[in-house]
Amino acid sequence: MALWDRFKESASQMQTQLAAKKNDLKSGAFRDASMAMCALVAAADGTVDSSERQRVAQLIATNDVLQNFPADDLRRRFEDNLSKLAADYALGKVSVLLEIAKAKKKPAEARAVVQIGIVIGGADGDFDKDEQAVVREACYALDLPPHEFDL
Repeated sequence: MALWDRFKESASQMQTQLAAKKNDLKSGAFRDASMAMCALVAAADGTVDSSERQRVAQLIATNDVLQNFPADDLRRRFEDNLSKLAADYALGKVSVLLEIAKAKKKPAEARAVVQIGIVIGGADGDFDKDEQAVVREACYALDLPPHEFDL
């Protein structure tokens, strides 16, 4: 099986796992960390184009787990995190990683945040090295071993 096929299968399994945990993923920390993760992955290469914004908007609108929260609120939080990254990527990244780290108190939420990052990263068919690197950094912020997610 090709690497990309394995990744697609893994992303699909992660989405199924997220859906199974939907009722456990309702905290503000999970909401905030998820939107910070989405922004971090979208800006992983240093820029955010309209297609990346559209992918995240679609995830917000269609993801079962994220439907625990008002879509407008999620979009606003995503855009706020993107603004921090666009203004000063290095400083913004620190702020966004601190936001992601809020989910580390609950291991199920922390894992779900990483899974959302992987799902977003692979949504365009290419989970590239920049996206993998920022998700790996998020794992460290959440005190999770990256190898648990094949990173």
